[in-house]
Amino acid sequence: MARYRDSVCRLCRREGVKLFLKGERCFTDKCAFDRRQYPPGQHGQRRHKETEYGRQLREKQKARRVYGVLEKQFHLYFERADRQKGETGKNLLTILERRLDNIVYRLGFACTRAEARQLVRHGHFLVNGKKVNIPSFLVKPGDRIELREKSRKIQRVLDSLEAVSRRQMPSWLELDKNAFKGSMTALPVREELPSDFNEQLIVELYSR
Repeated sequence: MARYRDSVCRLCRREGVKLFLKGERCFTDKCAFDRRQYPPGQHGQRRHKETEYGRQLREKQKARRVYGVLEKQFHLYFERADRQKGETGKNLLTILERRLDNIVYRLGFACTRAEARQLVRHGHFLVNGKKVNIPSFLVKPGDRIELREKSRKIQRVLDSLEAVSRRQMPSWLELDKNAFKGSMTALPVREELPSDFNEQLIVELYSR
């Protein structure tokens, strides 16, 4: 399966905003974005004329990179959101938030979505008592996510759960840290989704 293998710090610099793709490192003085707040490459420090299309493209790329989704899958998510009732942009963000790897990250079992994706792929999580190893599995309200018993001594998971208090737990998720369990109680609401996304620009890009 295709996946991005280059430095993820380049992605933050390219989008001009912290995407928090390196977990705790993003909060330290080692953060590459804080050290070099300009796009990567030999022409990164040149001034570039911003166009409307460029703004739309950058917004789409930012959302795609935050959730770790490749172009084809992101476009399929958009088409699915467009078929649903309501605002397409909000529907798109809701679908992305419902991905199992994102839920695992939001609950605090992993420091980054990439780490959560790896844990899911390796079969460390149960959904409603059944093993699910598909990161793109869409969690529904009422579903229970649980770390497998023999996976509860993984140090990275324990360290991440210790640091979960630094993050704001969305109201549509519940976590029982002692039991290594969590659940999705409702669909995500826009007010608790990332505020630095302008989903309308993504809709405009795909509507060209």
